[in-house]
Amino acid sequence: MAANPRAGQPAQSEDLIDVAAVVTAYYTVSPDPDNVDQQVTFGTSGHRGSSLDAAFNEAHILATTQAIVEYRAAQGTTGPLFIGRDTHALSEPAWSTALEVLAANDVVAMIDSADRYTPTPAVSHAVLSFNRGRDSGSTSSSRAGDLADGIVVTPSHNPPRDGGFKYNPPNGGPADTDATSVIARRANEILRDGLKAVKRVPLARALNTAQRHDYLESYVADLPNVVDLHAISAEGIRIGADPLGGASVDYWAAIAERHNLQLTVVNPLVDATWRFMTLDTDGKIRMDCSSPNAMAGLIRAVRSDQASYQIATGNDADSDRHGIVTPDGGLLNPNHYLAVAIDYLFTHRPEWAAGTAVGKTAVSSSIIDRVVAGLGRTLVEVPVGFKWFVDGLIGGSIGFGGEESAGASFLRRDGSVWTTDKDGIILALLASEILAVTGSTPSQRYAELAGKYGAPTYARIDAPANREQKARLGKLAPEQVTATELAGEPITAKLTTAPGNGAPLGGLKVTTQNAWFAARPSGTEDVYKIYAESFLGADHLAEVQDAAREVVTKVIS
Repeated sequence: MAANPRAGQPAQSEDLIDVAAVVTAYYTVSPDPDNVDQQVTFGTSGHRGSSLDAAFNEAHILATTQAIVEYRAAQGTTGPLFIGRDTHALSEPAWSTALEVLAANDVVAMIDSADRYTPTPAVSHAVLSFNRGRDSGSTSSSRAGDLADGIVVTPSHNPPRDGGFKYNPPNGGPADTDATSVIARRANEILRDGLKAVKRVPLARALNTAQRHDYLESYVADLPNVVDLHAISAEGIRIGADPLGGASVDYWAAIAERHNLQLTVVNPLVDATWRFMTLDTDGKIRMDCSSPNAMAGLIRAVRSDQASYQIATGNDADSDRHGIVTPDGGLLNPNHYLAVAIDYLFTHRPEWAAGTAVGKTAVSSSIIDRVVAGLGRTLVEVPVGFKWFVDGLIGGSIGFGGEESAGASFLRRDGSVWTTDKDGIILALLASEILAVTGSTPSQRYAELAGKYGAPTYARIDAPANREQKARLGKLAPEQVTATELAGEPITAKLTTAPGNGAPLGGLKVTTQNAWFAARPSGTEDVYKIYAESFLGADHLAEVQDAAREVVTKVIS
């Protein structure tokens, strides 16, 4: 996809949403429950859409919350529900709607004690903290099985016009497909039946029955147990943290004060139009902290005044993603930072068990494979979606789980679970720990790894595909791919299931000794995505991409 001519440039008035129109549409536009584009649909991170498209409206949240209430009851989840929201314009009204339904169904909602925005990792941390010692198999506690779960109202890094709503069960991580399919199916039944099954009370009554929880204090106070903040403070690492107008805005200031860090909140402004952002590659406002165009403002700030920050970081709107900027390297490629983080953690966490493995998604860089092999650790490769790392993080069998899209989490320093959802805050802080402990920036550490294991070239492109073609791609069998070579190299594997757990990839991955590509359908657009990588340079990568298009076209046409 060619970059928009204004990519990386500051947003102008014509780029901004009309917040009042977006919120009004939430309450006044009624979705057509028979229109597939206006139904409740859970992707890898919940239901997302815009009120302006009749895809994220009050009816959706009423139906989805009621479906979650019924689902948690069927699962025997009887504890409180921790609920947070980010800074998108639609998050506040959707949060309010959800509270009305939860209260009417006698579900105790745990809302922030100071009415702050709440990052996704803070909700996961709260759920796990409450449930510790309360697992349903326990017989020593009178409250055994009285487990909590959570909801985060966020579309993550999506543009300002969008809303999002995701459910986290008692394991604290993103709900798996079994759960989301049940919830979505029931929500759409409720929509088609005119919302008759929905129970609801006025917001004032819902707020009176809700309980308060200090998400910020609980999370910030616990941080030294997962990141070596003492080392960061002792070395006086100068940090610039940019919340990108998201839910971490109050958290960074609290982290700096509580843990004595030389940390500056680069931009403390919250504005639902995100007028302070630079435009992403496609010319839209998007809080994607892994995008050089969306992060252009922070990158320029670091380069223009290198004395101010030794490490600068960004987070998306719900803080489940991270971006790392260094004066010597600019914005570090997400895959490169995953490799650096893995190499550092597994050589600086002596209390982690010797058998602790590394988790990565199938479309993440193969330099991770080489780093993990060099560490003598086991690699667990799974389909796209952080939900696949949840069980391993809870049990400690996976020490680090990461996605190519700059989402990751890892264990506490003692080897126990921290969060089971992506945590952009700890990944941002880890960059400063790496500099404090090793004396090298993450960019310098990556250069060392590339010198040792090879320097891959990685890219993702989109290609057109209609709904029927996307369905065929999602149901491919390896034998349908007849090619024996890929860009001049013999094919070593044709995968439609993940090597790490045997789960369907929802697409195809083809590998050679020095390259690979993966193709999977988009859940929201009429395209399929081609992820590709080569250790033989940019020209070879282009050959891989061309061959990938040819292979996929043959099997879906």
